[in-house]
Amino acid sequence: MDHLSDSAVRAARDLRVVFSRLRRRIREIAQDADLTPSQESALTLVGKHGAATASALAAAEGVRPQSMATTLAALEQHGLIRRAPDPDDGRRQLVTLTDAGRARVEGNKQVREEWLARAFQDRFTAEERETVLRALELMDRLSQP
Repeated sequence: MDHLSDSAVRAARDLRVVFSRLRRRIREIAQDADLTPSQESALTLVGKHGAATASALAAAEGVRPQSMATTLAALEQHGLIRRAPDPDDGRRQLVTLTDAGRARVEGNKQVREEWLARAFQDRFTAEERETVLRALELMDRLSQP
C-alpha cells in the first residue's frame, strides 16, 4: 500500500469500521427475540427479492443451501414465508412472504428509518446534518462502477 496516501488508507479503514458499527446498530433496532440474526436477514432478503428459490437466496446471502433451508424452515414455522411450486419448473419451490412476513419486514424498515432520523435530529445540528448529506454525495461515488 506504499502507493496510497495515508489519508486514503485511514479513510478506508475508518469508513469500514464506522459502517460496520452503524450496520450492527441498525440491525439491533428492530430485531425481535423470536428470530435469529440469520433468520431476520433472510426474511429481509425475501422481502427485497420477492419470489425466489432457496438456492438463489443462499447464493445472495453467501451461505450453504442447507443452512438456508434450515433458516427458511424456521421462518415458515413462524408463518412469515410460504413456499409454492415454481410455475416454470415444478421441481423447484419459490419462497415468498406471507402477509405477516410482509408486515414484519415493513415494520422493521419503518422502525429503523425512524430511529436513524431521530438520531440525526437529536445528535446533530442542522449544519452537521448538511455536512453528512454532502459527505454522502461524495460517498455515493464509491458505489459507482
